[in-house]
Amino acid sequence: MTATLQPPAPAIGPMGSGACAMLVVLSVLWGGSFFFVELAVRELPTLTIVLLRVSLAASVLWAAVAVLGRPLPRDASVWLAFLVMGLLNNVVPFGLIVWGQQTIGSGLASILNATTPLFTMAVAALFLADERLVRRKAVGMALGLGGVVAVIGPGALAGLQDNVLAQIACLGGALSYAVAGVFGRRFGRLGVDPVVVAAGQVTGATLILGPAALIVDRPWTLAAPSATTVAAIVGLAVLSTALAYILYFRLLGIAGATNLLLVTFLIPVSAITLGVTLLGESLGAMQIAGLALIGTGLAVIDGRLGGLLRRKAIR
Repeated sequence: MTATLQPPAPAIGPMGSGACAMLVVLSVLWGGSFFFVELAVRELPTLTIVLLRVSLAASVLWAAVAVLGRPLPRDASVWLAFLVMGLLNNVVPFGLIVWGQQTIGSGLASILNATTPLFTMAVAALFLADERLVRRKAVGMALGLGGVVAVIGPGALAGLQDNVLAQIACLGGALSYAVAGVFGRRFGRLGVDPVVVAAGQVTGATLILGPAALIVDRPWTLAAPSATTVAAIVGLAVLSTALAYILYFRLLGIAGATNLLLVTFLIPVSAITLGVTLLGESLGAMQIAGLALIGTGLAVIDGRLGGLLRRKAIR
């Protein structure tokens, strides 16, 4: 593979207010998926949960495509790309991260997942002409990752010396998300509607996961789930998958792969904000410092902080 994956394009600069707002909403939707999964795993096995998630999301998204009258691609290569995107953005990372979390804590898994923007920055620099590696982004990524560690708690790093294979699996999931973010840029170049891309991706994931779930979980032998579990699956599919991926592919086209996957820094922020506002939880000094680091890192990556400092220096 060479650096000709994407043709030269104008450099992607700072995100506008609309893109920033969508990024925050996406972080809340994906952050909520951890809550929904926590409810669902009490009664359903992993592959069945993931299959229900992507298949129900596919049904919702194709209904949206029909209602909105979005045109379908006629090129067979686009449909093949949907299958690849489903593999890279759903099947591989979901499988690796869930397998890894069987032996490592969710805090450490979250920190490892937050390396996604670092992988994205490296992969995008190799294959995308408009997302070159610059020192500013590297510094911002380091600050953001440090903020995630502080928010979740440095104690989560205590298990780094154990379960190395599980940690590698979580890192592999982060790398797969990064490759998917870069690969998915082609849909914007091809002019495929974000709703259609989202529907095509989860359909590809459904086709791949379906046989595996049927063989491994034998879902027809499971007891009927409770109303709580059904509601969790619906929330996971409709909110954290269908709606989230519409925003994902919309943002991918206007903000770029590196900017988009900064959402993994924001997911812990969303989780903490929800805990404070809805559950009455309190923030500790370490978490406040972590939130400040994440905000600073995002500002450095976006480029606005440097521009503001230069303007003040000139004055």
